[in-house]
Amino acid sequence: MVDHVKAGGGEGRELTPAMEDYLEAIYCIGQGKRVVRVKNIASRVGVKMPTVTSMLKSLNQKGFVDYEKHEYLELTPKGEKVGREINRRHQIILSFLIEILGIDPEVADREACLIEHGIGGETMDRLVRFIDFIDQCPRTGRDWVKAFGECGGASTQGCSVHLKDCIEEMKRKRERLDAGEEGGRDSQ
Repeated sequence: MVDHVKAGGGEGRELTPAMEDYLEAIYCIGQGKRVVRVKNIASRVGVKMPTVTSMLKSLNQKGFVDYEKHEYLELTPKGEKVGREINRRHQIILSFLIEILGIDPEVADREACLIEHGIGGETMDRLVRFIDFIDQCPRTGRDWVKAFGECGGASTQGCSVHLKDCIEEMKRKRERLDAGEEGGRDSQ
């Protein structure tokens, strides 16, 4: 979490969500281009160039960007740290919404942008651990995510059949283990 600027929720924030969006945009543009221009930011954020100029003045005063009118701009180390963190949050949340919950990518992108500003560092860390758990735990994994998607993720009624199947399979495995047929390992 970017503590010194209180990014991502929290009282007494130095940055607004709009400022964070600009820093993220500048960071992302800077990853793909040698120089970042006002018109690039305006296009990415979806505003007119005078609006960008006004925001850049604010960010410059707060020490997040080095900006002179009609010149190229760049993030300060402080601004780069925030831009990188907001982008990281966005990518993690976007991945979760698309890959785990099955949300339409366009909707997921808009909603990730909303969530990234309000989620705290501890919650973000737990979300990352949860995603890793789903990917790596043999009891969950992508089959579990697929089953969630098949039941629609909207109602437990569709999942009740899947749950019954899982319970029956666990009973059969227990019986095979008790009979010594599996030697302590899943034979499937």
